[in-house]
Amino acid sequence: MGLFSRRKRTPGVTAEPSARQVQQATARHFQEFVRTRTGVEGYVEPVTLSTPMTLMLIATSGEWTRRRVPDGGVARDLAHELGIPVYDVHRTGYPQRMRDWNSRQRILDKRAQATSLRSGHGGPDQDDAGPS
Repeated sequence: MGLFSRRKRTPGVTAEPSARQVQQATARHFQEFVRTRTGVEGYVEPVTLSTPMTLMLIATSGEWTRRRVPDGGVARDLAHELGIPVYDVHRTGYPQRMRDWNSRQRILDKRAQATSLRSGHGGPDQDDAGPS
């Protein structure tokens, strides 16, 4: 088969999910996040040169999740359906609890990495350690 030859496609089977499937997956993800955390708020993030518009959910603990949304209206409607307040991050900024959570995660990640290296996991193999 040549490099540019066409492959027969099975009718009804697509390689990428439809926009509707993506929206449903986003809604399910957000529903689960809201169900399993307390004090969740929504923050609409504007389009930038490198990212599309997103809706970020932030829990009281500072834990957060983010997904793409088509526009601000959809983001606000989704937050309303989830029963959570929604803010425009341009106007309010990000809450301090989110920055604190990110800082704690970085510290925990560094500790885990240091522990892994000390215990011999993640470092060079013993055979590659050079002459002893």
